[in-house]
Amino acid sequence: MSISLSIMRSNFIVSLFALLCLHLCSGAASLIVPAETGYLEPDMGGARISRQGGIVNWKDHATQIQWYGNFKNVGNLKVRLQVRGRDEGSVALKLQVGSEEKRRVVNIENNKEAEVDFGAFEITEPGYLPIALKRIPSQDADATALDIIQLELDGESVDKAHFNLKPRRNAASVHLVYPVMENVKVAAFYCEMTALEDPVHSYYMACGWHRGYFGMQVNSPTERRIIFSVWDRGTEPTDPNKVDEMDRVRLVEKGDGVFTGRFGNEGTGGHSHLKYPWKTGSTQKFLVTATPINDTHTRFTGYYHHPDSLEWMLISSWDTPGEGGYMRGLYSFSENFVGSNGHLIRKALYGNQWIVQPNGNWIELTSAKFSHDPTGKEDRLDRFMGLEKGHFFLSHGGFVDGFTDYGAVFQRPATGNQPSGTPFKPIK
Repeated sequence: MSISLSIMRSNFIVSLFALLCLHLCSGAASLIVPAETGYLEPDMGGARISRQGGIVNWKDHATQIQWYGNFKNVGNLKVRLQVRGRDEGSVALKLQVGSEEKRRVVNIENNKEAEVDFGAFEITEPGYLPIALKRIPSQDADATALDIIQLELDGESVDKAHFNLKPRRNAASVHLVYPVMENVKVAAFYCEMTALEDPVHSYYMACGWHRGYFGMQVNSPTERRIIFSVWDRGTEPTDPNKVDEMDRVRLVEKGDGVFTGRFGNEGTGGHSHLKYPWKTGSTQKFLVTATPINDTHTRFTGYYHHPDSLEWMLISSWDTPGEGGYMRGLYSFSENFVGSNGHLIRKALYGNQWIVQPNGNWIELTSAKFSHDPTGKEDRLDRFMGLEKGHFFLSHGGFVDGFTDYGAVFQRPATGNQPSGTPFKPIK
């Protein structure tokens, strides 16, 4: 009897081990994708991304939800959806993975969760793939509101698949860092920039340095701005009212039609902008100058080459405490400053960069190093730098396969096209 039990126990262990081995060897894996990491398309109020998690009060048939995953392996993909009812009724849903789609009708109850099993899809090639969820009109369903809690993915293709699982849905911010020899005093910094894509909530920054930044922004479908900002002295991160008067930058002068004020939440300082409908595909020119006032103050001034007048115009000039010297830490960047459309690609060209020494000697900058913010480290890998048409480019968003390594250095061909007619005057 004891021998039979021992044999049965051994057979059970062998069978269990075989099943486990079969599961592991088959490449099966599982992944939970929080609903709030998805995107609403179009983002017109047909549902709401909740800060507490999930996508809530979805009842608009015109609004679909999109998630993006980078699949390293081909094979089956089993998809289940966890939902919560906000009323009594039924909802007809369509889930599309690549070109394959499946439909389900789910009965829901108020404030109760339900699972919708869409079955298996086939991933036929590696790379980024959208998963799109839509509500569809049906005689068997009504307009009952629904909350989406999460996607549950299983199958061969899920092994090593990459999704952004964080609630921050912005594309990674990306930067060009321009090396300058330590003994070179930078009294002016010039950069040309051409936006190739223009989603709302894009900020393409041309001339950045250790105390400020200067570039152009898409604020809405109808409004664009040229922005020049300079930081206060100190480390206050959010509230400009907490900065002592002696540590605040002071406005010296501003150009016609330019708005000026204070800003916070990304350090504090002085902000200025010109509302102007700059054009995608058109090269914009920016110049920042640094004029030491005394041992403790420097005046930083931003000039924009206006495309209509073809002349340089003043944006603003700021007296900056805690300086007394010139610019350092030169860089450019591209930023997606609101995450509702971080799935859209942003791309701009950066070229013909020059610096000017106090005596008026111009030096062309032809080298730049790539960097990105913490979101680009693991969460959003669709971030790139490279060369195009003799210019550096920065690209981020769009869930494009591949990426550029942090710290990669690129060299563009020199143009020899030194800017002429700029407002910069040699410092004596």
